[in-house]
Amino acid sequence: MKIVYLITGSGGSFYCGNCYRDMIYLRAIRNVPGISASAIPLYLPPDDTNAESGLERSVFFGAISMYLREKVPFLRNMPAFFDKILDSAPMLKMAAKRSGTTNTEGLEDMTLSMIKGEKAFPEKELKRLVKYLTENGKPDVIHLSNALIIGLARQLKRYMDVKIVCSLLNEDDWIEEMAEPYRSDAWRLIAEEAANVDSFITPSNYYWELFVTKTGYSGKNVHIVPLAIDTRNLNILPKKDNYPAIGYFSRINSQNGFDKLVDSFIQLKTSNRLPGLTLHVSGGFTGSDKAFIAEQIKKIKSHDLKSFIRIYPEFQGDSKEEFFSSIDIMSVPVRKHDGYGLYILEANASGVPVVQPETGAFPEIIEKTKGGITYSPDTIESLSDALVKFLENKELRASLGELGKENVLKKLSLTQMSDGLAVVYNETMKNN
Repeated sequence: MKIVYLITGSGGSFYCGNCYRDMIYLRAIRNVPGISASAIPLYLPPDDTNAESGLERSVFFGAISMYLREKVPFLRNMPAFFDKILDSAPMLKMAAKRSGTTNTEGLEDMTLSMIKGEKAFPEKELKRLVKYLTENGKPDVIHLSNALIIGLARQLKRYMDVKIVCSLLNEDDWIEEMAEPYRSDAWRLIAEEAANVDSFITPSNYYWELFVTKTGYSGKNVHIVPLAIDTRNLNILPKKDNYPAIGYFSRINSQNGFDKLVDSFIQLKTSNRLPGLTLHVSGGFTGSDKAFIAEQIKKIKSHDLKSFIRIYPEFQGDSKEEFFSSIDIMSVPVRKHDGYGLYILEANASGVPVVQPETGAFPEIIEKTKGGITYSPDTIESLSDALVKFLENKELRASLGELGKENVLKKLSLTQMSDGLAVVYNETMKNN
């Protein structure tokens, strides 16, 4: 069986859970006998780490040309050479650093157009993609990264006899930020276009229920396959010092609640509940996050706490290992209800317990890993109390940290996830 993943990239400027998930799918399914797999990026180029993992270099439907076609009507028929300039790697990387991928304002019509798929994807670019997909043997399954590009399913089936699988996770991050009637229209159109998808895959019961509720879709072909992480080259380093440390590992923005953790940290420091407490931050950001980050730094400086904060410039490789070896607990107190949270597995695999709000899929994941606690209500005070509970109890931290590591390695391994994916792909191929 030949599978091709169509992945919507972030440009590699921040920790993107969905991008990481897509690359994990690719690595996992390649270990299944009888299956070959590759991945093609859409909109933005892969970062160097992902490219080494087998993601093709060619970018289709480049973000800059797609945006200009939507906003400037006379550019919809721009010549091919102009496309190549706009969608060159340097231009797309610059766009990734400057843009904010969760800012929907002004992109509502483009979002609906991509979901419908009729006009958003230029015919010549669609044909170029089809040619690329078929020149070395047509794939049996094309796996779409998310439902925001579900319109591609119908367009690809116009040219190819192929099964379509679509991942479902965090579409609500984008759609719920849109004003009405765009928000309702987006969910309605996804439900309509779902008829062109043979199977959906989502990682949690929470997100299955959210998708069915928002779209009114039956959910009959929506399969739950819990996400895992690649622990094959995991290097767990011992903590170097005895100072208590809280970690934050995700894109540094308001949506992921970085300011909430900063406020909690300031509260703990000014009350002197935990002398020596430090905050370690990793995950990257985009241009649109800079003002928000500057505001948090200003707040930290105003309390004379800058020396207690460490920000890691990289969020992969050796820097990530160093980050997880420097912290005692981790918290990403997101504002929205997250459909999964791979950062929980990242922390637990390194033996670090987590403190998360009792929202979204967090209770479901932590029930599986046993590697942390949830708190409610979702307030700064409740977060601070939960953090103190862990930081003052070394035995509890060690116990849950060890449980988390053990359960991620045993229950959420790459092998188990690849088996789950293979079952979905095989069932999809059998269904007419």
